[in-house]
Amino acid sequence: MEESSKLALPDAFLDFLKVNGLDPSIYTASDSTPRYIRLKPGCEAYLEEVEAEMKCKIEKVDWLPGFYSLPPDIQIASSKAYQEGKIYGIDAASGAAVLALDISAGDHVLDLCAAPGAKLCMISDLLGDSGSVTGVDVASHRLAACRTMLQKYALGDRCRLFVGDGTTFSLLPVRLHSESKSCESALEEKGDAFREWTSRRPYKERKKATKARKTVASQLVLGSQHPELIFFGRHSGVVGLTRSELYQTTCNSEVSSQGYDKVLVDAECTHDGSIKHIQKFEHWGWTTLQRRVLDAERTDSLTTLQLKLLSNGFRLLKSGGSLVYSTCSLTVAQNEDVVQKFLKENASAELQEINAAKNWPCKSGQIPNTLRFDPLTSQTSGLFVAKFLKLAI
Repeated sequence: MEESSKLALPDAFLDFLKVNGLDPSIYTASDSTPRYIRLKPGCEAYLEEVEAEMKCKIEKVDWLPGFYSLPPDIQIASSKAYQEGKIYGIDAASGAAVLALDISAGDHVLDLCAAPGAKLCMISDLLGDSGSVTGVDVASHRLAACRTMLQKYALGDRCRLFVGDGTTFSLLPVRLHSESKSCESALEEKGDAFREWTSRRPYKERKKATKARKTVASQLVLGSQHPELIFFGRHSGVVGLTRSELYQTTCNSEVSSQGYDKVLVDAECTHDGSIKHIQKFEHWGWTTLQRRVLDAERTDSLTTLQLKLLSNGFRLLKSGGSLVYSTCSLTVAQNEDVVQKFLKENASAELQEINAAKNWPCKSGQIPNTLRFDPLTSQTSGLFVAKFLKLAI
């Protein structure tokens, strides 16, 4: 029997699973749960080369376009395909959450909890050469990893990244029109306008940016500042804008018509649905699990945060737009309970059936039209998914 199958879960965690109606055996299933990769569009011809290098069979995931499964013990980071940006690792359940958005050409998409960036890359992949994606995360070092991914996979052209609090973020997408002036003419007229982003900035500009980051960090504590822009692509709508134009305030009536077409809120959670994450506590110590997962006070603060993230993401959604809420927790408190509270507070929100999910290997949640992935049912990591439509009322 494999080592992880012998994992002795503490009684407190077993009680936690029982309360949430979860099968403890899901935490011994990681040895049979595949590793998943997404192949960058246009790289299909390299599949045989990837198989030869990794010395394993790569299986197409029939229910999820562009995804392939590998044996769980295969490492991809040292492969040529990974280093050249042809593949990236992302769990199939996470890919399903992105696919649930039903992204169309020209959509403006908000990823409100963007780090570490795999879902952001998939969103950019699906958009192609139209629309835009805005990534937000409160952790600057994790968002910097998103920036690295976008550059590595050449997916940042229509993306902008902000370090900011997802519960208060309020910037709408920049909707470009054919009659708008070119970036070049805008730059000529506005000397202080944003120019094309580059990582190789002059010393004075880097020093100014460092000072601005420190100011933003201190103001984040106070909750009254503009989010920090750390990356923007050439066609993200930022080039040619002044700072005041980028950060201009908007009213609710503008959001209904000028807000985002799609919003993803993959909220911070206890990560108890991530089987490999839970197994790490055997080495970190089960007292750490008690503090990070089982502590009632932490769970209460997380559900409050999750509801705030969901509510703000929905506020930034245009009428007729769709929002997907997901967590890698399997608890009712962080999923169905948050959804029910949100629906009670938002008359314009309607739970939607996820049309793409008809062939997905998942279970229904405790609320109709919500979905649950887990290793035993889905051969994926654990994930809860709910989709909302914003009604015009």
